[in-house]
Amino acid sequence: MNWEDQVILFIVSITANAFSALAGGGAGLIQLPALIFLGLPFSIALATHKVASVALGVGATLRHWREDSLDLRFSLYILACGLPGVILGASLILQVPDVIATTALGILTMGLGLYSYFSADLGLDNQLRHRDKAGMMIGGVVIFLIGVLNGSLTSGTGLFVTLWLVYWFGLEYKRAVAYTLILVGLFWNGSGAFTLGVLGDIQWDWLPALLLGSLFGGYIGAHYAIKKGSGFIKRMFEIVTVLVGLKLILG
Repeated sequence: MNWEDQVILFIVSITANAFSALAGGGAGLIQLPALIFLGLPFSIALATHKVASVALGVGATLRHWREDSLDLRFSLYILACGLPGVILGASLILQVPDVIATTALGILTMGLGLYSYFSADLGLDNQLRHRDKAGMMIGGVVIFLIGVLNGSLTSGTGLFVTLWLVYWFGLEYKRAVAYTLILVGLFWNGSGAFTLGVLGDIQWDWLPALLLGSLFGGYIGAHYAIKKGSGFIKRMFEIVTVLVGLKLILG
């Protein structure tokens, strides 16, 4: 890959990941199609994107860690529920056609944004709920299923985690995005990238620009998310979910 393409990759990556860090997911909306457009087959593009997305988690972690916004026990719960699903999904995607799944996922993703938009007070304040045994079990099953989607389909699944944490567990958007960017970006995507790397191929010479763009984009987006607060993040979430949904539906 020549240096002009590396520059294009860096610009695409920093833009996609800055928006993702603001909204709590959706980097694949821009980054994955760009990799395919520049010549990578879908499976290699997906694996390469997953590896690069780990840097989004690193960048966001560097910024959010200073805010002390994560509860360790709740973080371990999200990881324990989601990581098996991520590995399962990444193992299945290389064998399954994804056209029907991506269309259905696109419709559902748009629905998330519209639901958030018409629920005016959703996610603006912390109102913790469903922390009893039944609530945690139901919440864990859904997180596992989102993990399967995260491992198999790359666009928008972080947005599912963000809204589930807001809707089911009562977190405000600002705190939910912190969980998503650190746990999904760093650990879920890391597990998915490892699984896809073992079972498929990664375009290693494309990664330097993608990793740098993800790292800086994640930090920049997380910084502005912290500064702007939950109201701004909620609006960004709604915009990105609709865009991601349209992209998945239209291809």
